[in-house]
Amino acid sequence: MISQANLILAVAVILFSVGTVTFLTKRSAVVALMGVELMLNGINLILLQAGQLHGNAEGSSLMLFVILVAAAEAALALSIFVMLYRRSGTLILENYRSMKG
Repeated sequence: MISQANLILAVAVILFSVGTVTFLTKRSAVVALMGVELMLNGINLILLQAGQLHGNAEGSSLMLFVILVAAAEAALALSIFVMLYRRSGTLILENYRSMKG
């Protein structure tokens, strides 16, 4: 019998894995950003479950911090995407290799 804690951890690992594969394989910047958001949601589930298992609020407070960082990351990334789209007319990540240092 699978316990609820193990089920939640399995869903979190699946979310993180799908996010990692999406981030590493997709060419579109917006889809890659969605992969990062999936990874952060998987981490949030793990933090929440760890807080419940240990009976403290540290997992929940860390989860709120991750949500704040994810919101700031999404706002910054979307503003960069708008600037890049205005400059070149595309969001395909392979077209920006010339920006490497």
